[in-house]
Amino acid sequence: MNPSRPSPPLNPPPRRALAIGEVVLASAIWATSFIGIRYLVTSLPPLTVAGLRYTLAFVLFLPLLLSRRRPLPGKGQWGRLAAVGLVQYTLGNGALFLALRWVSSTAGALTQGLAPLLTLLLEWGWARERFSLPALVGVLLAVGGAVGFFGPGSVGISSGPALPLLGLTTLAFALFPLLVRAAGVKDTVALTAWPLGFGGGALLLISLALNGIPRLSLFQWGIVAGLALVNTVLAYLLFTHALSRLRATEANVILNFSPLGTAAIARITLGESLTGWQVGTLALVILGAGLAQWRRPVDREVQAR
Repeated sequence: MNPSRPSPPLNPPPRRALAIGEVVLASAIWATSFIGIRYLVTSLPPLTVAGLRYTLAFVLFLPLLLSRRRPLPGKGQWGRLAAVGLVQYTLGNGALFLALRWVSSTAGALTQGLAPLLTLLLEWGWARERFSLPALVGVLLAVGGAVGFFGPGSVGISSGPALPLLGLTTLAFALFPLLVRAAGVKDTVALTAWPLGFGGGALLLISLALNGIPRLSLFQWGIVAGLALVNTVLAYLLFTHALSRLRATEANVILNFSPLGTAAIARITLGESLTGWQVGTLALVILGAGLAQWRRPVDREVQAR
């Protein structure tokens, strides 16, 4: 899809509701990712962990990709699929895995909370999308709530190298849904799997060149396998499929639940409880995510046709 062209006709409410549910489920799954990654990168090279996770996920897709019933992408689509993979996995997640050596899992998850604002600006300027006033307010509320949830100085960013790495991650996460929608590939499996092959393969090659052949314990392999199967194959399938029915900003703002989920899991494991302030900011995120789905009257007219 050319991002300069208008969006395809919007889907009936039941299909939109299903797409929203898919993103909510993906967000819940990704809330657990950062804790597993944080554990692994304390004892393994970060790029090795990232390369193994995404390459293994691609390998899991191979039986479906090689099926005779699934045609290969067209000549003009390979470059777009490679761009999706290199931006999201090699640059974005590669930088995130490196940053998690210096920052907490909560700080890493917060990059997802900041991405919707960038996605909104990119979608407005690049894809020429137009948003209703309630949707714009919703994005601001969701981003503000996600940032406010943690409070000043509570995310654990204490190292200089982590800041530019997290900035690169946020930019990549903001671009990802736009690139997926612009790829022009309708098959959800192909649109999910081939970018994993490009991005994960590049990460693995870089890691092998820098760190050599990895040696993991059985327990570490178990975490990598779980991240590949559930947090990558399943979650990215859900998110990519939802992008055929939702705008990039609409999908990304729902992912603001992910850093809150990560923080909640971390607090549960530490036996901590949520403060009144955090409950209030969580309500802001929920309200903002709901408002962000509010489309203009002209869009609703298109949807009704």
